[in-house]
Amino acid sequence: MSTLDATRAELALVVLYLNKAEARDKICRAIQYGSKFVSNGQPGTAQNVDKSTSLARKVFRLFKFVNDLHALISPTPQGTPLPLILLGKSKNALLSTFLFLDQIVWLSKSGIYKNKERAEQIGRISLFCWMGSSICTTLVELGELRRLSASMKKIEKELKGSDKHQNDQYRSKLQKSNDRSLALVKAAIDVVVAVGLLQLAPKKVTPRVTGGFGFASSLISCYQLLPSRPKSKTS
Repeated sequence: MSTLDATRAELALVVLYLNKAEARDKICRAIQYGSKFVSNGQPGTAQNVDKSTSLARKVFRLFKFVNDLHALISPTPQGTPLPLILLGKSKNALLSTFLFLDQIVWLSKSGIYKNKERAEQIGRISLFCWMGSSICTTLVELGELRRLSASMKKIEKELKGSDKHQNDQYRSKLQKSNDRSLALVKAAIDVVVAVGLLQLAPKKVTPRVTGGFGFASSLISCYQLLPSRPKSKTS
């Protein structure tokens, strides 16, 4: 493959990535929380960027609550334990509620919905829903990792002395385990971010802490949305 072909392929991946509304939202999220970290809640340019980016992100999330509503009523994979099913459905319900209520917050900040006091109450309720969904996600990922670990140990016993990393089924389980471990870290970080936004522990979770954790969570989200590279053809 020539240098031009390689560059063209790389740019195609960038275009594919930026064409995703979710990816653009997460990039804006990184800017938002990075600005919050810099401003530390103090007035200035960084805080203005934080507020304006937060408002801009709400447009990306219009009607996004339908995704989790669909997941809520969709059947779960066979063999999933009941506690994980309940936690998963709770996560979908809470996240869908958060995204729906967040639209009312956007209407208020856009000047369409005039009751600011009610909008602030709805905003806090929506953040509690997001925190609840993040807690549910954390518990779901812990449960799924435990199931994957048991499945991987079973494969290891079946393979006995063979190289487990040469086994396709084992490699697939290992990749799923890595993906879920990353999702677990992100969900746990998001719980801290929600605590900061709700000011439940203002002395410990300051705006700078919230911004730092939010920025880290955003980078993880950006990484999770990266398109897979096509396998290079060998002659």
